[in-house]
Amino acid sequence: MGTVHKLECQIGLSADRQVLLGFASSRVLKALSWADVLDEEAERGYQRRFNSAHSLDFRRYIQSAGSATIPLTLNLRPRNDEAWRIVHTGERHAILELDADAGKLLAQVDCQHRLGHLGDCDVELPFMCFIGLRPEEEMQVFSIINGKAKGLSRSLLDYQAAQLCEDVASERPELFIALCLTNEPASPWFRALDIGAATTSGLQRRASLRTMQKAVKRFLTRSRILEVATPEEAARIAIDFWTAVTVVLSEAWLKPRKHLISKGVGVYALMDIAADLVSEASGKPSREHFAAELSEFVEDFDWTTSGAFAGLGGEKGAAQAARMLRDARRRSKIKVVQVG
Repeated sequence: MGTVHKLECQIGLSADRQVLLGFASSRVLKALSWADVLDEEAERGYQRRFNSAHSLDFRRYIQSAGSATIPLTLNLRPRNDEAWRIVHTGERHAILELDADAGKLLAQVDCQHRLGHLGDCDVELPFMCFIGLRPEEEMQVFSIINGKAKGLSRSLLDYQAAQLCEDVASERPELFIALCLTNEPASPWFRALDIGAATTSGLQRRASLRTMQKAVKRFLTRSRILEVATPEEAARIAIDFWTAVTVVLSEAWLKPRKHLISKGVGVYALMDIAADLVSEASGKPSREHFAAELSEFVEDFDWTTSGAFAGLGGEKGAAQAARMLRDARRRSKIKVVQVG
């Protein structure tokens, strides 16, 4: 080892896991630790994107008189070298030695916003450090701690749940299909659903993973597609449907900031229409079939933020938007019959 940081700790159990408990300067803890933020493109990490305002709020608070915080939660991931080691100095006492040349060795399981803007401060803080959790175990601990946390992206928790699920297609088909929509390069939603992870330059975020998951669940319930198709086949149908949407409503799709086609109310309403089309079709409808059906009525709508669906939100708003689309579709069919 080169330069070695030594942190005095107590060693014991947190339920069934061995942990270290100690105190250290915020400057030191910040320098020695890092947050494993989700990187969708690289398919690694699990934490939400950093919120600077949230972190600055904590910085102001923790430096005020009478402030306090619960212990920061960290983890020493398994390594093949001796970049970190625990030296026992008594029955319940130990020294954690960290090789400064090995980089940041403490993974921030639950403290990235508390430590984020404290790198230049010397506030003494308590910490609890797990010993040897693998990244997936770390993710599980993070999800349990933050599962009900106000402000934490539900989409991020859903994404984490999928990583921990043994068979997400069978156990949570709506989540599986939503993930297929954002993970399949052939999907128009590829890398476009907001998961609550680190942002990527040039990415035009539209709906969230949670929004799409809920919309897909409505689609599955109304169409009952899983009675005759596998989740994988249903995902392909969903991709074909949205591909047809982008063809028929290309201008609205390409300008997501000015249109509601890819926002909550639009996603819910269109997935309800997808359920209707699947239920009515004999067999599994194709992309061309979706495009032909949609072209008869959806183009007549003003999809802009000040158009037909403006002001509609939530479950009631989505139901009203779906009714409006169904009425338009009904009128278009009546017109065709009359002309014929």
